[in-house]
Amino acid sequence: QVQLVESGGGLVQAGGSLRLSCAASGLTFSNYAMGWFRQAPGKEREFVAAMSWQYKTSYTDSVKGRFTISRDNAKNTVYLQMNSLKPEETAVYYCTAGYLVVPSNLEDSSEYCYWGQGTQVTVSS
Repeated sequence: QVQLVESGGGLVQAGGSLRLSCAASGLTFSNYAMGWFRQAPGKEREFVAAMSWQYKTSYTDSVKGRFTISRDNAKNTVYLQMNSLKPEETAVYYCTAGYLVVPSNLEDSSEYCYWGQGTQVTVSS
């Protein structure tokens, strides 16, 4: 079956960096858009970043210039490099996969078929 397993979360001071990883199995990785969403306590899940199978990217405005999404199809892994982290970005970060999502739809959560269990990111002030 399809599995998405996130890793790399943890505690970091404001201004610090973390690199999240998501290892996928049970799917043809190169046919899927891969994305990251996050959910802070008491808040709705929100889009963070995504990359299509054509390597097109999308980011929410608040992370542009600080976060970078990348993928390694040979390793079936997607990454999220997060720099200059802010306390308000404390959240559970979720990896997701969507089959042949077109670049214009990358921010739409309904396009994604599979979700990981999430990894906690805590940014202290």
